[in-house]
Amino acid sequence: MKESISFFSGFNIHDFWFLGEAALRTLWISAVSITIGTVLGGLFGWMLYEGRLAATLLLGPVLDVFRSVPLIIQLVLFYNFAPIVGLDFDPFASGVVILTAYTASLVANVARGGIEAVGKPMRRAARSLGLSYWQDMRYVVLPIGGRAVFPAWVGVALGVMKDSALVSVLGYVELLKASQILITRTQEPFLILSLAGAFYFALSFPISRYAAKLEKRWAQ
Repeated sequence: MKESISFFSGFNIHDFWFLGEAALRTLWISAVSITIGTVLGGLFGWMLYEGRLAATLLLGPVLDVFRSVPLIIQLVLFYNFAPIVGLDFDPFASGVVILTAYTASLVANVARGGIEAVGKPMRRAARSLGLSYWQDMRYVVLPIGGRAVFPAWVGVALGVMKDSALVSVLGYVELLKASQILITRTQEPFLILSLAGAFYFALSFPISRYAAKLEKRWAQ
């Protein structure tokens, strides 16, 4: 992100565009992490539902760690530990890795709940009609279970988008980091934080409204 900002000057239109660009960076890192994390979380949730020994003994505890340890600690530890093992990750890549793992750990329980929401009698009926296991998962479990847990997934996605602000501790200039830079220069924290909050609202509100519209359509 290129910028030519002199220190200790008032807020101007260039600062507004600076925040807007930072908001796009927030949206980008969130979209990448949520997309990949949702796919992995769905896979992990299926593994947990099937109750395989490896999933129960290995995957479950690992997901619990990512759910339980504060996200900021995960970010700092990974960013500082990665170079030790030869991984040259910049702040964006490190943020994506941890946010993806965090998202997957949350979505795994959501996905497992969605599979469990489809009653066994319905699944047995599908199999009795000649559907294979994977056809049952695709045409019965995914549509019904997906609708049941969709609100929970939306909550996870919005939460991860807000939690992406913690990537600022790694030096990634997203919305919160940009706000801190401008506050230091302009000494106008109320104005800057209000604008940052407005940008977060602008990113989150369309998602929540579209999700509510989908839920209403499915309920008809």
